[in-house]
Amino acid sequence: MAAPDEHVGSTEIEPPENERTEAPVTADTSGSDEPPGPKIRETPEDIRLEATANTVAVHPSRDLLVCGDVDGDVYAFSYSCTEGENRELWSSGHHLKSCRQVRFSDDGLKLYSVSRDKALHLLDVERGQLVSRIRGAHGTAINSLLLVDENILATGDDGGTLKVWDMRKGTSIMDMKEHEDYISDITVDQAKRILLTASGDGTMGVFNIKRRRFELLSEYQSGDLTSVVLMKRGKKVVCGSSEGTIFIFNWNGFGATSDRFALKAESVDCIIPITDSIMCTASMDGYIRAINLLPNRVIGCIGQHVGEPVEEIAKSWNSRFLISCAHDQLIKFWDISSLPKMTVNEYRKRKKKDGRMKSLTKKALGDNDFYSGLVQETEKEEEEEEEDSESDSD
Repeated sequence: MAAPDEHVGSTEIEPPENERTEAPVTADTSGSDEPPGPKIRETPEDIRLEATANTVAVHPSRDLLVCGDVDGDVYAFSYSCTEGENRELWSSGHHLKSCRQVRFSDDGLKLYSVSRDKALHLLDVERGQLVSRIRGAHGTAINSLLLVDENILATGDDGGTLKVWDMRKGTSIMDMKEHEDYISDITVDQAKRILLTASGDGTMGVFNIKRRRFELLSEYQSGDLTSVVLMKRGKKVVCGSSEGTIFIFNWNGFGATSDRFALKAESVDCIIPITDSIMCTASMDGYIRAINLLPNRVIGCIGQHVGEPVEEIAKSWNSRFLISCAHDQLIKFWDISSLPKMTVNEYRKRKKKDGRMKSLTKKALGDNDFYSGLVQETEKEEEEEEEDSESDSD
């Protein structure tokens, strides 16, 4: 914009338009000394902990996570894609031994934690203060925790005992020992009627919490059952194992598996459903894999904690990030926003010559692998060309 006439000398002639273009250039040059704005990343920065975290949980409606570590401490962090904006909000050291699991209530106002010290704690999420505790909730160390609804929760211990609690009274309404070894994971159906447990004795347990009774144990599977989730809109039950095999049960066919899928993994320690057909698994080998269920396929690698066992994975409230904690004392974030859009063909793809999994995120093969996304697009095109030339048989 040209300068007003009152700021121009009376003897000067207004310069032509082609000469007036120098003024904005001068303004741009003077503004170059301003500091650059904050850097926006595709995923939040890693969070480094003082000790190894056993468990991580994500707030149901905010960019906030909580983790529990081997020293018994519980930490709350806010996370952001803006560089340098991750913040520790509070910490709690009320557990005397290793904190095994933490879980948010559905409204995000309460946090429950269980520990090797056999205690069940309830904390206020905003302040991190201990609201109540049940000392000696189990006779042995508590290993797993599930919130059934706002008042009912279930816990499993190292001895194979399942307890269901009514937190309005602070007492257990079910106390059953049907497993011979530790209960590694618990899930519940959508109707909040049937509890399923995975155990180190190699069986899956079925409990009716409405009628408060034990139903049955599945057949023994090879290795410890380490995790249990529902897939295919509750029609399939999927269990991970310490042998790296995924066992699949039909709903109401809990006695024997309907299918199994052996991964090239040291173990399948935890599973998080992403869609009805796609789930993410974490392993002792440090890899986080994306798996398609029926047809059973390894879609690719979400990320890895190089050479370090992954303890737990969780999905952010908006399903944009997968969050993992491992023995490297890091909490890492992985972009999974494109994962629900992926489809898997019925017939198998030709394997890569080097045997590596496809990387599904830019950090899948390491934090410095910024071009892996571009590489994978090329690989996808090559695979599509190969598939066109293959027959439908395996």
